[in-house]
Amino acid sequence: MKQFPFFLVFLFFNSCQYFEKQVPSEKELLQKELKSINWKEVDEYPSVVDCEKISDKKQRQKCFFEVMAKLIQDKLDIDSLTVMYPELDTIAVKVTVFPNATMKFEPQFLKDSVAYDTIKVDSVLRARLVDFPKVNPAIKRGVPVKTQFILPVIIKGKDKK
Repeated sequence: MKQFPFFLVFLFFNSCQYFEKQVPSEKELLQKELKSINWKEVDEYPSVVDCEKISDKKQRQKCFFEVMAKLIQDKLDIDSLTVMYPELDTIAVKVTVFPNATMKFEPQFLKDSVAYDTIKVDSVLRARLVDFPKVNPAIKRGVPVKTQFILPVIIKGKDKK
């Protein structure tokens, strides 16, 4: 009768312990991964062509916000907001950039904004804030995502320039 070498028997018995370990389920792994993701931050901020060449994340974000504020300001400078409300010098605009690169603009009014006809201001914004250059949406883990931010936009009247 042939005997098995000791190291083979030892290897066989020791290798069984590897089969006893619990493998986490896909759901557990997914939940763990989802909890580890910071959903309040994006990997890449939305961007426009003018800012694409900037490699630093914070500088690119700053460039994007500056370009957007300037574009909104330029579009509203030629409008009647300053005639209707000469005391209105700054308006906060909530900008939403969707994953499909479309944008939505909403004025944000303060509690004491009863002096302004919010419906008129909103309609002026909707009419003027069109035909923007292409905006690349924010990216989170390689996937385009929706982002929202509020930009303070300075409204300049002809006498204020």
